[in-house]
Amino acid sequence: MPVPSLLAVFAHPDDESLSAGGVLARHASAGARTAVVTATWGAGTPRARELAEALRILGAGSPRMLGFADARVPRSAPGCPRFRDAPLDEAVRGLVAHIREFRPDIMVTHDAYGGLPGHPDHVHTHRVTVLAAQAAGLEQFYPDTGTPWQPRALYLATHPHSAVPALRDVIGARKARFSVPDEHVTATVDVGPWMEQKIAAVLAHRSEVERGALPGVIAGLSPDERKRLFATEWYIRHVPVAAAPRQTELTT
Repeated sequence: MPVPSLLAVFAHPDDESLSAGGVLARHASAGARTAVVTATWGAGTPRARELAEALRILGAGSPRMLGFADARVPRSAPGCPRFRDAPLDEAVRGLVAHIREFRPDIMVTHDAYGGLPGHPDHVHTHRVTVLAAQAAGLEQFYPDTGTPWQPRALYLATHPHSAVPALRDVIGARKARFSVPDEHVTATVDVGPWMEQKIAAVLAHRSEVERGALPGVIAGLSPDERKRLFATEWYIRHVPVAAAPRQTELTT
C-alpha cells in the first residue's frame, strides 16, 4: 500500500523536527511526497536557513514560510505582524494556497493545546490549520488560490499522559504542562528506524541548541536516552468534514 503524501504545518522552525520528524522521515524514505509549512519567521533569517537544513535531512523539500512574526521575537519577521495579530482570514488563505498547491493526502499539525509547552503560536497554528484543511476543499473559499483540494485526514501531534513523567525528567516541569488522556491517541508511531534523521534534523536548529532550548537539551542526551524519549510519536486523527462517513442521523 502506498505511503500517503504528507504536509506538516507547525509554528516555528524546529517544531517540525521535534513533533513529527520521525513521521516525515518515514514517509519520505518510503517515496512519499512530504513538505512543511512554517507559520513564523521570515525567509533569509538564520532560523529559516537552519530550517532548510533540517528539511533536507528529513527529505521534506524546501521551506514554505507563511512569514509572520514569532509572538515573542519581533525580529523574526521584520515589518510583518505577529502571527496571532494577523487577520485570521489572511493566515487561513495563505495556508489554503499551500494545501491546494501541494495536494497532500494527509496533514499534521499541533494539537489543540499546542503540544506540551502550550506556546500561543502553537495553539494558533492548530486553529488556522483546522480551518484551512476544511476551507481548502470548498471551491467558493479563496478561488484565487488554486483548485480545491480536500486532504483525507488531519493528524494532531500530541503527548499522552503516560509519556509525560519521563519527558518531564528531561525537559522540566515548566514546559511539560499539556497532555491528553491515553485513550485520545489514535496513532502511536514507532519512529525508531528514523531516529538518526530525526535527531540530526533537531540539531540542525543550531541557534536553539546554543540558547539551551529543547534542541540543546536533546544535544546533551545519550543515544539511549534519546531513543527512549523520542522514538515514539503520538497523533490524534481529525477527519475533515468532507471525508467523514455519511450518516442519516446525528450520533455520538
